Amino acid sequence: MELAGAIDSQGIGLDAGEISGMEEALEIPVLNDLTMVLGSIAQSRATGVVVDFSQPSTVYDNVKQAAAFGLSSVVYVPKIELATVTELSAFCEKASMGCLVAPTLSIGSVLLQQAAIQASFHYNNVEIVESRPNPSDLPSQDAIQIANNISDLGQIYNREDMDSDNPARGQILGEDGVLVHSMVLPGLASSTSINFSGPGEIYTLRHDVTNVQCLMPGLILAIRKVVRLKNLIYGLEKFL
Repeated sequence: MELAGAIDSQGIGLDAGEISGMEEALEIPVLNDLTMVLGSIAQSRATGVVVDFSQPSTVYDNVKQAAAFGLSSVVYVPKIELATVTELSAFCEKASMGCLVAPTLSIGSVLLQQAAIQASFHYNNVEIVESRPNPSDLPSQDAIQIANNISDLGQIYNREDMDSDNPARGQILGEDGVLVHSMVLPGLASSTSINFSGPGEIYTLRHDVTNVQCLMPGLILAIRKVVRLKNLIYGLEKFL
């Protein structure tokens, strides 16, 4: 597995390895012409995967262009709308082209969400507490995804607080009463904990992110798996 090209609207002309903080340059310049890079990769390699870390507004066109050159896609754009995912799914099905759309590439985050689903069948009270180093986009996509995953399972949580209008009790996500509290402090590591309670016990699940490198094992797994697909898969958990 090797890097074959780099595309961005910033840092054009700089070496992809140097931008990434590698000790040696990769001799792969950052370009802003997606079609040219995809064409070059398709001509020089039998198999390729496009990793898309762009913006929700460009994902559909990026995947479509990649498919035109016979390249699969791994999309990690947390704010992508489900309507776009639906459109992409229909396109990939018709084109018989593999694509993974992943709300997260962190394996730890995926395992946290899966454990939360299991726990949600056994507890009536749940609150999500998250911390982030900056206040952008709170509640986080992780918290929203967790709340979505444990909603619509026939469970109504925190019935005692359903009618509370006290802002200190946090924000309710969804219609099933899942509460989220977001804490922001400079220098604070990104952390998500899910706290369940039942008679006489507290059950806490927690995931801490100390470095963006936590995305790499999941990304490598996704790249290796997506080339075998002929359709779109939503969620890294499908590969675990």
